[in-house]
Amino acid sequence: MDVSNLAFSIAMAVLCLSSITQANFKIPKEIAKKFSSDPEILSLASTDYGHIVHETPLKVFEPSSVSDISSLINFSNSLPTPFTIATRGKAHSLLGQAQTRNGVVLNMTNLKGSLISVSNCGRKTSLNCYADVGGEVLWIDVLHATLKRGLTPLSWTDYLYLSVGGTLSNAGISGQAFRFGPQISNVLQLDVVTGKGELVSCSRDKNSELFYGVLGGLGQFGVITRARIPLGPAPTRVKWLHLLYNNFSAFSSDQEHLISFSTAADYVEGKLLFSQPPLELSFYPDSDHQRITSLVTQNGIIYIIELVKYYDSNSQAFVAKDVADLVKGLKFVPTFMFKKDASYEEFLNRVYAEELFLRSKGLWEIPHPWLNIWIPRSRISDFNEGVFKNIILKQNISSGISLIYPLNRNKWDDKMSPVTPDEDVFYALSLLRSTSSMDMLEKYQTQNRQILEFCKDAGIKITEYLTGNKTQQQWMEHFGSKWKLFADRKARFDPKRILSPGQGIFSK
Repeated sequence: MDVSNLAFSIAMAVLCLSSITQANFKIPKEIAKKFSSDPEILSLASTDYGHIVHETPLKVFEPSSVSDISSLINFSNSLPTPFTIATRGKAHSLLGQAQTRNGVVLNMTNLKGSLISVSNCGRKTSLNCYADVGGEVLWIDVLHATLKRGLTPLSWTDYLYLSVGGTLSNAGISGQAFRFGPQISNVLQLDVVTGKGELVSCSRDKNSELFYGVLGGLGQFGVITRARIPLGPAPTRVKWLHLLYNNFSAFSSDQEHLISFSTAADYVEGKLLFSQPPLELSFYPDSDHQRITSLVTQNGIIYIIELVKYYDSNSQAFVAKDVADLVKGLKFVPTFMFKKDASYEEFLNRVYAEELFLRSKGLWEIPHPWLNIWIPRSRISDFNEGVFKNIILKQNISSGISLIYPLNRNKWDDKMSPVTPDEDVFYALSLLRSTSSMDMLEKYQTQNRQILEFCKDAGIKITEYLTGNKTQQQWMEHFGSKWKLFADRKARFDPKRILSPGQGIFSK
């Protein structure tokens, strides 16, 4: 969106909201001063991390308490034509999910009063430990607060500068999810302001329909204002390995082997290196860059298992043997195993250093045409041949960061909102690309569509994750047998369809 169009959109948005207030619909006094129409604030709220979709809101709402959020939703409900409300945390969405064109963006980042409260327990009673955290709190802050007590959440995302409410509204996955499940499987209680403006505490045993609906519910049923997260003992160090493969079958079978033992590895993810420069080799010693480059050039694609084992002072004497046992019998290319030793926090927060580098180069706030899908294990070899080899490699455009790793479906609760492939094991694929070129943006988007079309034509029943820009019919197909439950929950908790219009589930 160019500057002139943005200015026009902002002017029209302000005019539109003015017409509402002039029609005798008075904003309640207690929240009137918390609406902003500052052009810079509206401009910020009209984009997200994806930098692809731009929708200018009428206003931005800056709550200072949970009651402000309830008052905002109640005010919208009181109008003959309610305005929509898009909840915005760190806005790490890709396709405008935290935006609204004709409504109000609820900015959670300045919410005051929420603390990170760690339950009073020590390592000996860590099974009963938990942290109460505000929905707007960042996971990096949860990590810091819990580490002070020698404790840690069990399931993470790869990037920690995301809000708790944001990731719990999606699923929250990373290399620990095979063992502990996604972040939504690691929640004890929630406080939620529903689409009817009611503040409700919920859990598996109390108001369970709201609890299950909100977790992975894409913000459709309520605004998460507090989450109780279970904690375990925190390790202090990690052994961090990369194992390189030139054979996909060996790579996938070794990954599936590693996730079949619930107490062996602590983190398993897969990465791909395509013979499309520049190669990302920062993990590896400079002295090995040339031979890794030669291996990639010879094979076209190299598959990498990223494997991590946690340890601390109590297990330091055994960690070398534990790692040796983990890699024993794995079929990676001989001599292409690389190891690092790092602190637990350094490993979990590894993406932040990359963010700082990209920001310094002006490469953070640019379009991110990502594609995230879940693939059934039974078709993963077909996906490798049809997508990795015959689409991505052949088209020879920079692939960015490509992740592919298996998850155990029994770690997911089917009562919750997300839809997963109907197999015991499925793979998470993330193609994490970025570009400042509009020509390359179109090429990436075209490639994403080709990948989805290939899966459809080949009968591979994938599930999109972090997706958007769908018609309601497409959303119905996405949810499949869960659609009726999802729609019923919407009617129950947000009957006027106020919340999260940017997802497009009930508004397109």
